[in-house]
Amino acid sequence: MRTAGRQLLQLAAVALAALAVLQPAHALDYPTRTVRLVVGFPPGGSADIVARLVAQALTERMGQTFIIDNKPGAGSNLGTETVARAEPDGYTLMAESVSNAINPTL
Repeated sequence: MRTAGRQLLQLAAVALAALAVLQPAHALDYPTRTVRLVVGFPPGGSADIVARLVAQALTERMGQTFIIDNKPGAGSNLGTETVARAEPDGYTLMAESVSNAINPTL
């Protein structure tokens, strides 16, 4: 029992030391330019409508333009490919749907 108590005290001491050493992360301002939201379906469908509502809300909240880029075809695989090949900078996002979960199994 005495060893368990010591281990608990040591663990608590390590946790407190880690908290004292860690500094909060300071993120860069995001977004600083237009963000593209790719939808893997044609305009006018339910995925497009939801993405447009989300983009409008994000534009108002973040103060930066979020645009919709429809890339229909191949059950949303074309849109997914567009996002996968985009620069990994966070300015090209994907509006996911159920088909994105199903497609890898086909």
